[in-house]
Amino acid sequence: MTPLIDVVFLLLLFFMLTSTFSTFGEIELSQAAGGRSAQGPTPNRAFVQLGEDRLTLNGSEVTLDELAETVEEGQVLVSLDDDATAQRVVDLLVRLRGREALSVLVLE
Repeated sequence: MTPLIDVVFLLLLFFMLTSTFSTFGEIELSQAAGGRSAQGPTPNRAFVQLGEDRLTLNGSEVTLDELAETVEEGQVLVSLDDDATAQRVVDLLVRLRGREALSVLVLE
């Protein structure tokens, strides 16, 4: 029994030392508040529909690069198609993040 415990501890030690603890990038998501706020006028809104192979901005087909160049400020509402993948959503959010005057809301 003792040799078996030694082997288990050696395997445990081996896997602990050879595994990598990498950190993944984080995407900050904000929760939408209900109703209109009393902060002022409604910001410029852009409606984006995102699918696996499709990306439309206010009804016209665009690429991720064109979307990032076009939308600089205001509010972006993102509607997901049934075939939209999580990676595609992350790609979109990465392109639009880091802008002070832009808020992105992913609709359910």
